[in-house]
Amino acid sequence: MPVSAPSATLRVVPLPAWRWRIESQMAARPPLVALKDVRLQDGPRPLFDGVDMAMEPRSRAALVGRNGAGKSTLMKVVMGLVEPDSGDRSVQAGTRFAYVPQEPVITGETLLDYAASGEAEAWTAEAWLTTFGLDPAKSTQGLSGGETRRAALAKAFAEEPDLLLLDEPTNHLDILAIELLENELLQARFALLVVSHDRAFLNRVTDTVHWLEGRRVRTLNKGFDAFDDWSAKVMEEEAESLRRLTKKIEAETYTFYRSITAQRTRNEGRARALMAMRADRAERVKDLPRELNLGVDSGAVSGKLVADVKGVSKGYGDRTLFRNLTTRILRGDRLGIVGPNGAGKTTLVKVLLGELAPDEGTVRMGANLEPVYLDQSREGLKSDMTLWDALTPGGGDSILVRGRSMHVAAYAKDFLFQEAQLKQPISTLSGGERNRLLLARALAKPANLLILDEPTNDLDMDTLDKLEELLEGYDGTLILVSHDRDFIDHLATSTLALNGRGDIVETPGGWTDFLRQNPGFLAAPPSPRGGGSSRSDGAGAAGRSSADPSPAPPRKTAKLSYKDARRLEELEKLLETLPATIARHDATLADPDLYARDPKAFDVAMKAAEKARTDLESAEMEWLELEEKKAALAG
Repeated sequence: MPVSAPSATLRVVPLPAWRWRIESQMAARPPLVALKDVRLQDGPRPLFDGVDMAMEPRSRAALVGRNGAGKSTLMKVVMGLVEPDSGDRSVQAGTRFAYVPQEPVITGETLLDYAASGEAEAWTAEAWLTTFGLDPAKSTQGLSGGETRRAALAKAFAEEPDLLLLDEPTNHLDILAIELLENELLQARFALLVVSHDRAFLNRVTDTVHWLEGRRVRTLNKGFDAFDDWSAKVMEEEAESLRRLTKKIEAETYTFYRSITAQRTRNEGRARALMAMRADRAERVKDLPRELNLGVDSGAVSGKLVADVKGVSKGYGDRTLFRNLTTRILRGDRLGIVGPNGAGKTTLVKVLLGELAPDEGTVRMGANLEPVYLDQSREGLKSDMTLWDALTPGGGDSILVRGRSMHVAAYAKDFLFQEAQLKQPISTLSGGERNRLLLARALAKPANLLILDEPTNDLDMDTLDKLEELLEGYDGTLILVSHDRDFIDHLATSTLALNGRGDIVETPGGWTDFLRQNPGFLAAPPSPRGGGSSRSDGAGAAGRSSADPSPAPPRKTAKLSYKDARRLEELEKLLETLPATIARHDATLADPDLYARDPKAFDVAMKAAEKARTDLESAEMEWLELEEKKAALAG
């Protein structure tokens, strides 16, 4: 007689008693922290108006919202550092907190002194400093932004909290440090509440999202990768609710006043109901988020060639930052630059712009370039200057915005600044506000070459989305230095990566394309074999290991014909002289009285300038064709 297959119930393996006991205890445990109907006034308007929120044990929650919504303040309420005006905050007995603010302050003589200054044991603090790549004996003076952030993270991890709160933890961290932090958070046993603009980071580490919008918190019990669809649906439902309320008010207003006219009597209950609906609508409209109004002008069209880089190397002392870089940047390219902190990304940008001379090789910039450089160090902002001073460095009350004059208050409003903030010192602005101010200054100028060095630091996601949308439609040339993997993926058409050991490699596409084509390039140590360091030349060669055995014998290379070689030399001379010729004719045409004084001379100069620009464009195109032919022949 055949044996029947066991039923599904027979295949279930019962959990051991200890597992049942532990899991039931975990399920029954109250939240570590819970907020109920929390309200907090900040000036004339409430910052929080009935916030409900709970942090469960072992949960990993994102706290998201616009700049100025009160995310950092809400984290302090959760910790008990800020007392709400009303509402309840309950904390599970014995809960330990650790907090890394947006701008940590490192104290003590050494990093170990700092990391062990709280509740951590010295040996634990030392271990976590080492994990985050820091020397425990290093002085706390003169730390870089990345070192400051890693030291603060090490201190927080060493304190072994039940709830860790992180405010923009990826700011100033390079991509490798961000990935290290992600891995440590995924293995940790504590609960996490994190504010961050880094989508890739939040997608990986979170399982809950608290959304602070309209002075209340909505909670999504899923990871951040589900947030965009969910929040869009919520906003659509609220917009529809507001539309229905507006229609109801219109109908009720018509009926109410028609009744008064006809009957000369007033229904006081109906009047109060109408006033309540109007007040409700006014509050809803007041809470609608203001939209950032970004714009960019690519200015005059640059030459086809933006930069020609040949065999460029740069270092300081005994350390080589990058060697033998050969690449070409053409009009409309979007170049992403990635690598560890200190690898030389900003130095590379300055070499490309001609601000620093290379140790070896040449950099030739194209014609008609109008570059604008947004510097990550914010050197152009002094803490004692006001927002007004920063936007109008020449004085006055107007600013030239992409060729037209605007009042400084109107332009500041486009970047979500209140008029009352214009006279405040920059030191009072948040990190996100300072970055928006830098964007406001940079985007006011026409630029056919836009260089953004870490533009995403401190910006909220709505501002990042607006900036990304703006740059997607920008028809100039973009050089983007960033640790934001999602940002690079969406914008870069090619990626230059530096590994901090002198190697540099260029890959078509963004961050994900680079990783796929160059596994281990950033993290792998130099190979002990191979008789020397590996080389990268910007054409994708760095994906090969210097330890590859028995390299293939070099192929015999062909050369340009004598005629083409001579023409290439002629074109290079033209590319050096024509920009000066154009500048000379433009200087002649800049004379405002020339046309009235000598129309013939004006006409001659105008035609000569147009011819020189046409000749330059043709010379660039021909030069590029011959260079590509030369590279193809060389194999």
